Amino acid sequence: MIYGIKIGFIGLGKLGMPCAEAISDKGFDVTGYDIVDKSSNKITVKHSLQEVVEDRDIVFVATPTPHEDGYDGRAPTSNLPVKDFDYTAVKEVLSRCNKYMSSEQTLVLISTVLPGTTRREFAPLVTNTKLMYNPYLIAMGTVADDMINPEMIMIGSKNGMAGKNCKIRSELLESFYNQVCDNMPRVEFGTWEETESMKIFYNTFISTKVALVNMIQDVAHKTGNMNVDVVTQALAKSTMRIISPRYMKAGMGDGGACHPRDNIALRWLAKELDLGYDMFESIMTAREKQAENMAKAILEHGNSIFFTSDSYKPGVNMPDGSSSLLLQHYIIKHGGQIVNGINTPVEVIVRIHESDQVTADESTIIFDPWRSYPKADNVVYYGKYSKLQEK
Repeated sequence: MIYGIKIGFIGLGKLGMPCAEAISDKGFDVTGYDIVDKSSNKITVKHSLQEVVEDRDIVFVATPTPHEDGYDGRAPTSNLPVKDFDYTAVKEVLSRCNKYMSSEQTLVLISTVLPGTTRREFAPLVTNTKLMYNPYLIAMGTVADDMINPEMIMIGSKNGMAGKNCKIRSELLESFYNQVCDNMPRVEFGTWEETESMKIFYNTFISTKVALVNMIQDVAHKTGNMNVDVVTQALAKSTMRIISPRYMKAGMGDGGACHPRDNIALRWLAKELDLGYDMFESIMTAREKQAENMAKAILEHGNSIFFTSDSYKPGVNMPDGSSSLLLQHYIIKHGGQIVNGINTPVEVIVRIHESDQVTADESTIIFDPWRSYPKADNVVYYGKYSKLQEK
């Protein structure tokens, strides 16, 4: 039980105030500060940031990371230059908090940021205390309820659970949420980058899902004899592959006799129906660029490449839509050589299927897109980097 700890909130806007009051309702001593005058009958609102942070055990920063005017989606944005969030206010708040906090306290950022931002932009500003990243999954109108009944709690630190100090602070936050939340949500620990990605790609999954079902609606309207609800309800009940954890492990691209060719055909349909956009072209472009990115990563370790399989999935000797063959295309394009290992020395073995067994001496690199082959000095995991132990 950690009811004795004191909580501070910097930023009492549409996110900060409801969350701070929800925590107060659970019996915690909560104070808060905002640059705009605020009042509350549940928390103590202070007149300065220093008054809040100097005696708090955990200080949450709920400062907005806005876009410029015109970037919120209420008007078209596809014609505008791409821009990151504006971190000016967050950086100022973190710098000021750092000035008044000690190593015994914990500073927690909950604002939405892009992957890599905390380490690059914020960590250098926080030297006196421990910085954690802990974004919330909330929706306007139900902030307080979402706060105490979240789908999951995401807790990010410099080295995830690898470093001793990171582990201690992560467990402190976990214990805190055990007292705050009513629904005993799962807790996901990670590095700053992993947690930043959990938050923003969670939102992107929802956006992609909405765009896809609304695309089916457009097709229904333009094709005729079709009720979009019949289609989407059938898909929503498909819990074996679509609404399930299936295909949620990154590795090789999709393949087979259906997936690539279906999207290629749907590109024609999007043009034929004059939808005005082509999600399928984006899907195929992403598939190809992902293969090219992987090829470049493989070639960093050698030019003579052996592939464990040409088939699109294990146990099926079919090259149809094979992501292995697509990857080989880009290996050759960028100057690599595909070898059979008989007459030509092998510098890199690419483990195409997670079930593929690989035997190699220590001088040969085993490139594993699935990150599941036993770790060794000559094994390279694609999409996973080692974490430095924190002292």
